[in-house]
Amino acid sequence: MTLRAPPLSILRFGVFEVDLRSGELRKQGQRIRLQEQPFRVLAVLLQRPGEVVTREELRSAIWSTDTFVDFDNGLNTSINKLREGLGDTAERPRFIETLPRRGYRFLAPVSSGDRKVAGRLSAWMIAVAAVLVAALVAGGLFWRWRHVQRLTEKDTIVLADFANETGDPVFDDTLKQGLHVQLEQSPFLNILSDQKVNEELQLMGRQKDEHLTLDLAREVCQRLGSKAVLAGSISRLGTHYAVGLNARNCHTGDSLGSDQVEADSQEHVLKALGESATKMRESLGESLKSIQRFDAPLEQVTTPSLEALRAYSLGMKTLDTKGKTAAIPFLRRAVELDPKFAMAYARLGTLYAGTGAPMLSENVRKAYELRERVTERERLYIEAHYYRDVTGEQDKAASVWEVMQQTYPREVEPYSNLAGFYGRLGNFEKALEEAHEALRLDPDDQDSYGTVGYFSMCLNRLDEAEAAFKQAEERHLESEGLLTERYSLAFLKGDEDGMARVAESAAADKGFLLVLQGFTEAYYGRLRKARELLRRAVESAKQNGAVDTAASFQAVGGLTEAYLGDLQHARADVALPLAANRDAQTAAALALALAGDTEHAEKLATVLNENFPLDTGVQRMWVPTIRAAVAQSHKNPAKAIELLRVMSPYELGAPRLLPIYERGQAYLMLRNGRGAAAEFQKVIDHAGIVREFPVGALAHLGVARAYALQGDTARSRAAYQDFLTLWKDADPELPILKQAKEEYAKL
Repeated sequence: MTLRAPPLSILRFGVFEVDLRSGELRKQGQRIRLQEQPFRVLAVLLQRPGEVVTREELRSAIWSTDTFVDFDNGLNTSINKLREGLGDTAERPRFIETLPRRGYRFLAPVSSGDRKVAGRLSAWMIAVAAVLVAALVAGGLFWRWRHVQRLTEKDTIVLADFANETGDPVFDDTLKQGLHVQLEQSPFLNILSDQKVNEELQLMGRQKDEHLTLDLAREVCQRLGSKAVLAGSISRLGTHYAVGLNARNCHTGDSLGSDQVEADSQEHVLKALGESATKMRESLGESLKSIQRFDAPLEQVTTPSLEALRAYSLGMKTLDTKGKTAAIPFLRRAVELDPKFAMAYARLGTLYAGTGAPMLSENVRKAYELRERVTERERLYIEAHYYRDVTGEQDKAASVWEVMQQTYPREVEPYSNLAGFYGRLGNFEKALEEAHEALRLDPDDQDSYGTVGYFSMCLNRLDEAEAAFKQAEERHLESEGLLTERYSLAFLKGDEDGMARVAESAAADKGFLLVLQGFTEAYYGRLRKARELLRRAVESAKQNGAVDTAASFQAVGGLTEAYLGDLQHARADVALPLAANRDAQTAAALALALAGDTEHAEKLATVLNENFPLDTGVQRMWVPTIRAAVAQSHKNPAKAIELLRVMSPYELGAPRLLPIYERGQAYLMLRNGRGAAAEFQKVIDHAGIVREFPVGALAHLGVARAYALQGDTARSRAAYQDFLTLWKDADPELPILKQAKEEYAKL
């Protein structure tokens, strides 16, 4: 026989139901966890809806006279817990109203079954409630005072996807993205990235873009050792919208804070969400001082357009799941919908980073102009990328990254970018130090393993690079950057099978891998194979719509031809990039100078000098190197050496050590064997910087010629043998190979 509770043991108000017998609070059938003391306060308030219940009455009804507790603090905490559970606020109460210095009043109508409970309940009902509450206590569910749980700076938070109860797809993904923007400006809170969450989902055997329900988010939170799950919801209330946030400890289920706000229209939802997020930051433990400093209004710093924010959120989600090319259309759509959406421009611009493409500069410049409409964190991001990628002022970019380090010390990005900055200065020890710190902050950041490996190789520490890649493999991490670094490590170790495995990987960037394979063939003097691989790289980029990348690939192809002595092909290959992006122009100009077309090379150098007057790389490295090559073509090696003097403090940071190689060639032309040998030996000694590029092999020939000038026949013969061994399978018709064999025979 099933026992049924008396009708008056179930009370209802709004969408809530209270079971006095079991001590449960339910919302639309879903149980809301509520500690015993707040529940007992609720039971007393529900007995007298619409009436003022004084604090003393609550004390007499709930706290016994012999209980030694901080009554005021305990009651305040219980009321706050009740409001969290009900999604209520003291400022705009729907259920519990505070009457200063008097007590509390329950505002909503209360019913039991079909009967409305008006005024004070009957003595019988009070007795029933008292008996039920006493039974709860007797059953061991007695209240224990605990301090409000708060997060620390070491704790991490998983954001669940919003529960969209409106049926309007404009809120899908959009509100979560807005919440993330609002919370990430906090230096205190630490939100797990979508990338890390998606990686964990894959390890769980799920799709990386699977909808992150509250239960799934809690499981991810537990697996990753995070502390809390923050979930949001939105529902329609007639023409209004209710936006709710709820944070829970993902291990215990205890509430860490909740808030519910109402927006009077769809246009004001983002504003309401931002206000609610700010309240949650305080509930989670952030100081008021920090909140006041870093609390830019959400609808102002992102976009007031829900459609634009939705396109942006889809772009960021697609970036992580499908890559850069697939994400670009969504970000373009975001700026079309809101031409003042600063971060959409910034993200769109950085997708073109590394090519010097006009679209990169155009979008990042626009973001920079709109940087007053962003959070502090985003402003630092935009300014750093503007100085690095548009004006090329690397020193200024580094200063911004340093400020970001101080403001957001747990953020990986400034450490990774400072590693790159020090690397461009040739300070690889400092670069590696920053890279290791980035990896310490996020041991699951796949790019950081690639960065550690890269700078370890620059220092010729191949074992350390291999160890970093092994750690990434053990964590099941794989990216395009990691794979290209693995290829270079295999090359440096002479591991042909390893290079082949990387090239065959499905995750590899085929275009860039084709370039590296082309360089490798050129390194060994197999120019015909190199030319074919580089041609395929250009075609691959064109097929993917990456016109600027294709131009850069073609330009480096021409540079490769020039270094191996095929001047006709070199001039032909750089015809396309003459009017293309900065990176293509610099490579093309140097190729033309080496190929003897000094007029066009000088014109390009002048254009680069005028268009990029502040660019550190252009001014410190490329223009001096191009003009030094022009000077050598004009048989003026002394001028070439003088032009390259500006590079001396940073020469190890130059791409593939090309200025050092050119200085060695200038010393050879001056018949300064000692000077030439020293420069070419730098190239040989720093194989981890030069890697697959053919000047690494040609430096052995340069050393051989330098020792010959000094009359050191034994060392010259040994260097010639090293070069000829590297080029044992080289194309026999190459003029450089023929000259080397003739010179060696004369020793």
